[in-house]
Amino acid sequence: MTNIYTLTSTLHDPKSVEAATSEFLQSLNIDYALKGSDFSDYGQADLNLIYVRTGGTEGIFKPLLPSLMEQSRQPVYLLTSGKSNSLAASMEILSYLRQQGIKGEILHGDAAYIRQRIALLQQVESARKRLQGRRLGIIGQPSDWLISSEADNEAVLQRLGITLVDVPMSEVISLYPSQQPTADAELMSKAPTEGIRASLPGTLKIYQALREITLKYRLDGLTIRCFDLLTAVHNTGCIALAKLNSEGIIAGCEGDVPAMLSMTISKAITGVSGFQANPARINPETGELLFAHCTIPFNMVEHYELDTHFESGIGVGIRGYMKGGPVTIFKVSGHVDRHFAEEAQLVRNQGKADLCRTQQVIRLDDASAARYFLTDPIGNHHIIMPGHWKAVIDALME
Repeated sequence: MTNIYTLTSTLHDPKSVEAATSEFLQSLNIDYALKGSDFSDYGQADLNLIYVRTGGTEGIFKPLLPSLMEQSRQPVYLLTSGKSNSLAASMEILSYLRQQGIKGEILHGDAAYIRQRIALLQQVESARKRLQGRRLGIIGQPSDWLISSEADNEAVLQRLGITLVDVPMSEVISLYPSQQPTADAELMSKAPTEGIRASLPGTLKIYQALREITLKYRLDGLTIRCFDLLTAVHNTGCIALAKLNSEGIIAGCEGDVPAMLSMTISKAITGVSGFQANPARINPETGELLFAHCTIPFNMVEHYELDTHFESGIGVGIRGYMKGGPVTIFKVSGHVDRHFAEEAQLVRNQGKADLCRTQQVIRLDDASAARYFLTDPIGNHHIIMPGHWKAVIDALME
């Protein structure tokens, strides 16, 4: 929902202003609630617009600003038709906001442009609201090979509203023996070998232990130093992470914090966590990339098969087959000061034996963007999101 608040000078004829307001807002053809000059619930809607209806409103706006900033973390969006010197007033207000270090934007142009911009901002601010107050757990530390995949906790809190919580890996290990998982008939039916069938109860014990951790620490998501499980319990977390993600709990691999943040943003925008994977092959001329990993959220695939974990040959990995079509490749840095987002097409899934089990061949819409992976990547893991979301991501990360 979009709430629209109004700024109006008393020098202008009220009837003329109301008539112009009705005509302008009807031309936008958007779903909104007109709140008038009562700003008491400003910030409660996903998107809040201040409709500058006339000139001479700068002095009305200035004393309102402190309370508006207390009520909302959104940029200040100024909507204007341009009538009655409203654009000039909006520019003066935006200039004042910039002087105060406050982000803002004037929504002005023809109806089609304003409507498109409002739709984009609605998506951005809805996602921003979903991020606020999230708690994400880092179970163990990033795997030893992830030398660039830590995060700045304060930057993450300030930029995204997310709190990072450290959880000792030992807690998962100590919880593991006492778990009594419920048998999963579907998973058992997909086990191709006796070895995988024998490993499934252990993978479900890992899942149960991680569920307990999320409850204890009030977590909305986590990333786990999962390779430690290979030696500690001789099993893998691939099934556990796939189940948690499909249940709405963000769950990432290898203690990769930036990847977990990227998955959290993906879920806020699309409703699914995304597929955490690393490029295995890149063709910089055609923009075709092969991404692979041993787990994928169950709610992202049309069907899946079970295999062993690739690197270790033990436990249970997942070979998931996602619907082909538009995807977005996304990654945010651990300092939340840069990101990569490019739109692409999922060309095909494959299942070769010499790679992590879920494998996706993806072709970038802009082939030249493949150079990023070879010259300036944000770590190795990236998130594959279904659909095209570059505009929303770019606007959110601004």
